[in-house]
Amino acid sequence: KPPPAWRELQPFSMSGKEEKKEGSGNEGFEEKLINDEYKIWKKNAPFLYDIVMTHALEWPSLTVEWLPDKHTQKDKDYSVQRLILGTHTSDNEQNHLMFAEVRLPLEDTEIDARKYEEKNGYGGYGGVSGRLEIVQKINHPGEVNRARYMPQNPNLVATKTASASVLLFDKTKHSSKPPKNGVSNPDLKLEGHKKEGYGISWSPVREGLLLSGSDDSLVCYWDIRANSGKNVLQATGTFEKHTDVVEDVAWNPHNQNLFASCGDDKLLILWDMRERNPCHEPIKAHDGEVNCLSFNPYSENLFVTGSADKTVALWDNRNLKNKIHSLVGHTEQIFNVAWCPFQEPILASCGADRRVNIWDLSQIGKQQTPEDAEDGPPELMFIHGGHTDKISDFCWNSNEEWMIASVADNNILQIWQPTDSIWAMDDEPSAEGAKA
Repeated sequence: KPPPAWRELQPFSMSGKEEKKEGSGNEGFEEKLINDEYKIWKKNAPFLYDIVMTHALEWPSLTVEWLPDKHTQKDKDYSVQRLILGTHTSDNEQNHLMFAEVRLPLEDTEIDARKYEEKNGYGGYGGVSGRLEIVQKINHPGEVNRARYMPQNPNLVATKTASASVLLFDKTKHSSKPPKNGVSNPDLKLEGHKKEGYGISWSPVREGLLLSGSDDSLVCYWDIRANSGKNVLQATGTFEKHTDVVEDVAWNPHNQNLFASCGDDKLLILWDMRERNPCHEPIKAHDGEVNCLSFNPYSENLFVTGSADKTVALWDNRNLKNKIHSLVGHTEQIFNVAWCPFQEPILASCGADRRVNIWDLSQIGKQQTPEDAEDGPPELMFIHGGHTDKISDFCWNSNEEWMIASVADNNILQIWQPTDSIWAMDDEPSAEGAKA
């Protein structure tokens, strides 16, 4: 059984008094605490994970997503899987949309979990076969705020940019090395927004439908099948109800016409594609800006929102007057939430506190000892403490149970999988707990 490392990994958060001192050496104090936390995490990692791979990218990536394919060879002890990444450069350096190949050890590969392989201060417990290589770079105009592939054709990737445009790239039409002139040639430019943003979502049900939310308080959508061969496509439709930045948008995977949006106006809005108005009165979902949302892939009624108020809220479509439950465990604002692709009650969240938290909704309300309660609520299943900077994005791997890729502001990409001794006992959690 892994050691009770929860308390050791609690993220550092400054009090108000400490924040006021921030200009007078307090940054050094915080940095020392963060480094001390990291050393504790690294010491405990062999007991907490089956795999940890840490890769220092050349530039920070604000986005990460696993592509759905997995390739194996008979004589190799690893599989090859792919990630979508981006860059956020400085000093007018060229930005890129990037594709990486990751060699992941197969399940039955012998890995010496206590042997930490390190190079240039970064490494992991992935064994000899664990490796990552950037295999394709495509010139991109400004930083890649977010990149997501189309489920029906993973070669098509949409990106949110530092301008108002949403860009579409077909990776098969671009070489592995970008032109040195820095010119970006997207295969389609999607127009309709007036400002940049982060929210983007492909319909999992209807091919070619893309949603986008931006700082102009608009939600736009495009049907890329309507493109007549030109390289610019105007928005098929817009949805206006938010009064501030739209931070995120998401399709309901169980109904091809329904989607949701959330934003800095603290509102959650549910929409029906067939109408231009919300299908429910906008909901004040949190006490802070609502940064992210995600629909449960198994239950048509469950979804979650994550907020600057440091909580994740659980909602039921059938009764939106009140949230079902608030997940409390982060110490700073939350940037992303996503449901586990394998189990209905499991989800994860990441944020400015340098943590990815994994939650098990089937444990809500479970009795705890006072000592356990100090480590967090019963539904807080696992805290990933391997990052030392804000976590911009993360993604569950749909081919490997419990594996997640996460990216932080200090250029670090981590691929990690909690040890099965942590999640095996919850391998068949009660779905009833998730539907509370």
